[in-house]
Amino acid sequence: MQIHHIAIICSDYEVSKKFYTKVLGLNIVREVYREARQSYKLDLAIGEHYVIELFSFPNPPERPSRPESCGLRHLAFSVDNVEDKRNELVEKGLNCEEIRIDEFTDKRFFFTSDPDNLPLEFYEN
Repeated sequence: MQIHHIAIICSDYEVSKKFYTKVLGLNIVREVYREARQSYKLDLAIGEHYVIELFSFPNPPERPSRPESCGLRHLAFSVDNVEDKRNELVEKGLNCEEIRIDEFTDKRFFFTSDPDNLPLEFYEN
């Protein structure tokens, strides 16, 4: 039918919460602290569309991003104008790759990463 949500475990909850809400502009749907797990769970949406669960757990292992490994490769966000989005994120202090062209679709895209080095792609509609 469709993907319901994507779960992300972060190493620093407050840093990642700020990144996903203030830098990327996702909306908070619900935030709970689960005492038994010493864990926050933050439900995030793009507009009204629920997309990400952000979790904090004590001492999670680092994500093996480079070299690329099996598992989730990256998250891709659709944007109307990739150049505008890149400029916005650079102004907010993110290190963004240069804009590239998808050789199969001729669409523009670029990559950056979240605070735990999870690769994030911004792909033009």
